[in-house]
Amino acid sequence: MEVVVNGGPVAPPPGDGGGRPSRGSALVREPSPRLADGIVTHVDRVPVDVEVARAQHRAYVAALAGHGWSPLAVADPDPYPDGVFVEDTAVVVDDLVVLTRPGAPERRGEVGATQEAVAALGLQVARIPAPATLDGGDVLQVGRTVYVGRGGRTDAAGVRALRSLVAPLGRTVVPVTLRGVLHLKSAVTALPDGTLLGLPDRVDPGGLPPLRTPPEEAGAHVVPLGGATVLVSASAPRTVAWLDDLGFDVVAVEVGEFEKLEGCVTCLSVLIPGRDVR
Repeated sequence: MEVVVNGGPVAPPPGDGGGRPSRGSALVREPSPRLADGIVTHVDRVPVDVEVARAQHRAYVAALAGHGWSPLAVADPDPYPDGVFVEDTAVVVDDLVVLTRPGAPERRGEVGATQEAVAALGLQVARIPAPATLDGGDVLQVGRTVYVGRGGRTDAAGVRALRSLVAPLGRTVVPVTLRGVLHLKSAVTALPDGTLLGLPDRVDPGGLPPLRTPPEEAGAHVVPLGGATVLVSASAPRTVAWLDDLGFDVVAVEVGEFEKLEGCVTCLSVLIPGRDVR
């Protein structure tokens, strides 16, 4: 088990030797000075410490880098309080980047900088067309199935638009109705073995396989980093211990300032396997 504290350096995992080949790129975006003005929908607003958030973000990015993911920075963090939640701006399927059209109008300007960043990777690019809306946080890929949260940010037209783009790639889109959460990945994520981890009271279970329920709500959010390694919030210590006991290699990071804005470990990056600008 590995715990990353605010701003702390991350050494390569044991046996890595510092020479592990890159797994790909990790799209990330620094917190805006106006992070505290970010949108909250299902939680009460509480003060956000931007400097602590920046330290947590540095440690988060270092954790990704320490496990083989090369950070790919999205520029210009200042104008968009929610810009750090870069996951909402892009969905990557094989060699296709789908640029989203966020459900919150004030976030749509974030997509342009994401497009500029991914241009260096030589991927195909498509867009969710207006007036459809789709947030990347509503998209969970498990094998060749793409689960899409149907809630406050992603609409039916967005589900249809994504389906039209990924069906030719052999993907099946399954819509999932949400209950009282911002995004699908606020309630459900997937472990490296494909098992779904989640909060059954926050989703319509009809479109999903059985969920494995974590000990804490914050434990429903994991980012598979490759192999049996998962990134989890340090605010879910019982889940960290539970996953460790199940045989997963757990990296716990502090993301408490982002959790105040309904963020989690999935929101802060887009992993792009096999593509590296270095």
